[in-house]
Amino acid sequence: MSNQPTLAGIHKEFQEFTLSHNSVILGTVDPHQRPEASYAPVLKDIDRFYIYVSELSKHTLNLLEHPRASLLFIENEENAKHLFARKRATLETRALRVPRDSEIWHKIIEKMEDKFGEIIQMLRPLEDFHLFELTPQSAGYVRGFAQAYRLEGENLSEVTHIRDRGHGKSREKTA
Repeated sequence: MSNQPTLAGIHKEFQEFTLSHNSVILGTVDPHQRPEASYAPVLKDIDRFYIYVSELSKHTLNLLEHPRASLLFIENEENAKHLFARKRATLETRALRVPRDSEIWHKIIEKMEDKFGEIIQMLRPLEDFHLFELTPQSAGYVRGFAQAYRLEGENLSEVTHIRDRGHGKSREKTA
């Protein structure tokens, strides 16, 4: 009997892993197409992620200009069995600024207040803060050596094991 989880099990594990984080590493692009790495507190609600960020942060201005982001959830170094094989999920997302006067804005801000506490009460009225809804388009999930998966489709439920090359085989041809 195999100890390998089913693809449905991988999907569930991926969902639980991303849900277990309170913050996310963000990858955005500035107006000159330069990459910018940062982080933000994050709330997952059903199949979307939400961040509430200030215009004083480069990533906010980047998202307003280029509405897409890469999200990285990664296992703490202290918990990893090996630094070269830290569990991680990388998501390609579409970003949408949620209007302040919308029902969803109020619903998500209340959920953020429940999760993050009274800091949200302080930040809520600040007009330079924007709520972004980050909708995953696809994802990668690595749970260890030779355990890499691609997730696509509705709610990222189509899972495939990436094993086309394996370790030790380069895409580059040697001369």
